[in-house]
Amino acid sequence: MTFPLAHAADKSNFSRYDLAIIVSDQESSIHFSSLASEMDNAREHDPRVGQKASLLTHKTFPGGRLLHIPSGRLDRDYDDVRRIFDLGRDNAELIIDLDAKKILVSVELENIDQRVAKKYRFAIENFYLGLCQGLYQPLEARQSFEQSLISVLEVGLLGIDAEQANIVTSLEASKSVARDLCGTEPERMAPPGFALYCQTLFESSDLSFDIIEDEKELLNDFPALHAVARASFHVERHRPRVISIVYEGEGEIEKTLYLAGKGITFDTGGVDLKVNGHMAGMSRDKGGGAAVAGMMYALSLLKPKNIRVEAKIAAVRNNVDAEAYTPDEIITGHSGVRVRVGNTDAEGRMVLMDILSHFREKAASAVSPEIFSFATLTGHAAVAHGPYTALLENGPAKEVGIASIIAENGELWSDLCHQSLVRREDYDFVKPRTKADDVLSSNNAPSVSTVRGHQFPMAFLSVASGLDKHGLDSHQPIPFTHVDIAGSAVENLDWQHGKPTGAPIASFVQAYVNK
Repeated sequence: MTFPLAHAADKSNFSRYDLAIIVSDQESSIHFSSLASEMDNAREHDPRVGQKASLLTHKTFPGGRLLHIPSGRLDRDYDDVRRIFDLGRDNAELIIDLDAKKILVSVELENIDQRVAKKYRFAIENFYLGLCQGLYQPLEARQSFEQSLISVLEVGLLGIDAEQANIVTSLEASKSVARDLCGTEPERMAPPGFALYCQTLFESSDLSFDIIEDEKELLNDFPALHAVARASFHVERHRPRVISIVYEGEGEIEKTLYLAGKGITFDTGGVDLKVNGHMAGMSRDKGGGAAVAGMMYALSLLKPKNIRVEAKIAAVRNNVDAEAYTPDEIITGHSGVRVRVGNTDAEGRMVLMDILSHFREKAASAVSPEIFSFATLTGHAAVAHGPYTALLENGPAKEVGIASIIAENGELWSDLCHQSLVRREDYDFVKPRTKADDVLSSNNAPSVSTVRGHQFPMAFLSVASGLDKHGLDSHQPIPFTHVDIAGSAVENLDWQHGKPTGAPIASFVQAYVNK
């Protein structure tokens, strides 16, 4: 394991821990009666006690030590459960310095008004997830230092049961998978490496797994993806893969989900080369595919009933050489739609469109289908929404409130989302200019300097995949939601050095698995 396992704790097993942690909005504890007096004693020598995280000692504490972390204000309109998540993440280094291996955690929020208390009903789970975010070390570092980087081994959570502990541990396991896949450098996690990681992950699970790598098959079934990959076929270690993963729960299927993931393992921009330092960090352009793999791993652990989920991840490197695809090319996709390439740096939507077209065909005979695409697609999404995931729905998805459901769950699990609407201007933006093509992939300016730069790609995906024929006005409406995680996939919008977050796994797993 690359993270500490969580389990339900109670007073009968306090002795197994070497550090207690209490996150609270008061200076007393329902578990440790001596806390208030020990804080008063410690305050005589350390005025920070009660204001910042402070270490207290007493023989009744597990391991003789207790770390008190004041929660701070939680009741303002703009406060949310990330206040608790951040306390876990931001104190991870301190906990490592304390050489704590087995820790006991209690979150005691007694002074919250009932009108806002519902925001924090999963407070202790969020602290654990934040702690794991802070403790996470990159795959390359773990390979270099082996187990020496694994610090905290287990976390006992007071106030939850075994089932809740299993859910939050499974959630963290899936986020850790996404961090590995998103954050690992571009040679280790080139398309073959990405596929191998996934194959190893799922080989002992009940999920179906398949990898497509044959060039003729890719050209026939995923022609737009093939175009993006043209400059990588002659480099064996960069050759593309389409990774298919299928989960089918027990019982009668009541819901079918289709997840398309953008896994661009390195994005040079193609012949529209990223310049002026903008190429650094583009090994993280596989965050959408990483999130999809993480979600499928969560399914393998939690085993929800009555749901079928099919995922396809496009693991492709956007190389540049004489074979590279170019602006002005017209490429006919799997749907039969002719795409005029506007900018080769808009490659993510190209590798997604054929997958979405395959899902469109399958959804025709599926039970209650919903289609999603996940991608670190546009810088504009990060500019428009900052560190939040952008959710864009077609008419059928909006009618049943898919984005609202996902966002509501994200609010409770420190995985916040913003609903962003697709308008007629977005479809006008990608309409063909001649009879030679059916849709334009992009303009030739950066998305951050383009009006509605993250909305119009959703319109392109709809048209290029044929899903625009399955709107509310059709005989067979199919809900389709595009998920742009360009702002949420890494911490602090720092694509080169920010730690991957695993967004939007928590919001989706809670919306569809643990509802």
